[in-house]
Amino acid sequence: MTSWKSATAALMALTITTGVAVPTLIATAPAAAQSYEFPTTPVTLASGTRIAVRYDKATKIVVTPTETAPVTLSVASNVKSSSGAIVIPVGTQVVGQLRPAPNGKGSRFVAQELVFSNGKRERINGASKIITRTQQVGQGSNTSSIFKGAALGGAAAAAIAALTGDKALATEEILGGAGLGALGGLFLGQRKVDVVVIDPNTDLNVTLRSPVALR
Repeated sequence: MTSWKSATAALMALTITTGVAVPTLIATAPAAAQSYEFPTTPVTLASGTRIAVRYDKATKIVVTPTETAPVTLSVASNVKSSSGAIVIPVGTQVVGQLRPAPNGKGSRFVAQELVFSNGKRERINGASKIITRTQQVGQGSNTSSIFKGAALGGAAAAAIAALTGDKALATEEILGGAGLGALGGLFLGQRKVDVVVIDPNTDLNVTLRSPVALR
């Protein structure tokens, strides 16, 4: 009799415990998935707001100082409003181009659009600092240190291939998908060319050049 009562009490205790635990799990699971909510009213980010970015496809980007190349970066850390709310979450895509610097010396990233995880798009006007770090490529150069692990602008890839005859470039990522054959003729007769070497995870952080209203 005592054994039966003990078993019954244990079963009732398990039923009560389970009844409490399940609603708790159901209540807390959605909260974990809702770490970011898109603003329901417009939030304006001021000119001068900085957006840290990263590039996961390569450890560096190489372009010529005169070429324009499409690049899509990712937001590396949450961008918050003045009230502390997250308005541009980590992982948001930043679509833009690497363009020649206005002074003709170096390159910079010009940000044109944000693409959020739900597919929403917002136009922006932002730019990175000007990158002037260059390396010279000449006939007979060993280019492995330049392009290993790099994403190459089409013109930079064509220059390296034309000047060095290096066929290994076919295995590297070519920004914009330009064909080396079509661009190679641009460098016929040249003995050397300068390329801009960019660390995308430190050089391309974006500063807004005008306010942007996110909604």
